[in-house]
Amino acid sequence: MISTRGRYALRIMLDLAESSDEKNISVKDIAGRQQISAKYLESVIAILNRAGLVVSKMGKNGGYRLAKKPEEYRIGDILRLTEGALAPVSCLECGQNMCMRAERCKTLPMWEELGRLINDYLDQLTLKDLIDGNVVKTPIDKVGY
Repeated sequence: MISTRGRYALRIMLDLAESSDEKNISVKDIAGRQQISAKYLESVIAILNRAGLVVSKMGKNGGYRLAKKPEEYRIGDILRLTEGALAPVSCLECGQNMCMRAERCKTLPMWEELGRLINDYLDQLTLKDLIDGNVVKTPIDKVGY
C-alpha cells in the first residue's frame, strides 16, 4: 500500500509541474491548493529536495520548483524515493530474497511477477502523463490472460 507520504509527494510534484512557469512556489501555496498540512508538506518536500527532484530558493520570491521538465520524472522513481521498495510482499523488499523458504515457496514466482508489473507500470508513467490524463491502461491480454 502506498503511504500518505508517497501520495503527497506525487501531489506536490504535480502541483509544481502544473505551475512550472519557472517561478518558485511557496510551501504555503502548495499546502493550500493540495489541502496538506504545511508542516507535513515540508517534511515530504525535504525528501524531494535532498534527492534533487526539486530546487529550493530562500528569501523573497523563494519557494520550490521542479529541477527538470515534467516528462523527465517517472512516477515509479518518485514513489520508490518516498516509499522505498514497491514490492508486494516483505520478502522482496530488500532486493535479494533472504527468506529461508524461497527455494520451496510456490507463491514466490507470482509475487516476483506482480512486483515486476507494478514497477514496470509506474516506470512508464511520467508527471506529464498524469497532467495530460494519459494514464496507460494495461489490457488483461497484455499481461498474458
